[in-house]
Amino acid sequence: MERDPARPAGARLVVLGSAGLVEGFALIGAEVHPNADAARVEAVLARLVEDGGEALVLIESHLARPGGYWLDRLRNEGGSIVVTELPPLAAPASYAPAVDGVVRAVLGPGALAR
Repeated sequence: MERDPARPAGARLVVLGSAGLVEGFALIGAEVHPNADAARVEAVLARLVEDGGEALVLIESHLARPGGYWLDRLRNEGGSIVVTELPPLAAPASYAPAVDGVVRAVLGPGALAR
């Protein structure tokens, strides 16, 4: 398949979250959406699907947990757009990825004990 010259080559790095968290990603050239809300997450994800191509999407955990049509669809389908969570800047130690519940359900309650 031939690459569309209007679309940049390579995967996009897209970050949605609080302004303090996403500012650092802007320094490395990421497409950032500071102070995003759930509606913004859905709009960005819909546009990524529409545009095609590859993307790594980092979403601050409070935006990733409620889900939404596009967020759930991309998580369930996989493909060329990978979505993952980022811990909150102010409380990284309190972050627990959503996958922890799945790991405990499959491997038992002590699976993640330190």
